[in-house]
Amino acid sequence: MAPGECTMTVERVERYLSITSKALSKLEVAAPERSFNRRLADDFLSMARSYYDDAKEFARKGELVNAFACVNYAHGWLDCGARIGLFDVGADDKLFTLYE
Repeated sequence: MAPGECTMTVERVERYLSITSKALSKLEVAAPERSFNRRLADDFLSMARSYYDDAKEFARKGELVNAFACVNYAHGWLDCGARIGLFDVGADDKLFTLYE
């Protein structure tokens, strides 16, 4: 293996899928029902769930690099939503990247 190259394994993908699954289960939409931010929150959550579902499907097919990319995109949407206040994550800075 070349320097800086990483080995993609089923275990690594499963670990990240598990982390993102926990994050999806934990968050609550913080934006009021009839606000513009609620539409943003719903869209962020939809994007995260879509990428997460794609990651699971790629993993099922053995396409580990695509699975890893998708699960990281999914979690990125969740982190962004938490960081800008669309999601209430209970100050969990283990599953989410918070501003403070």
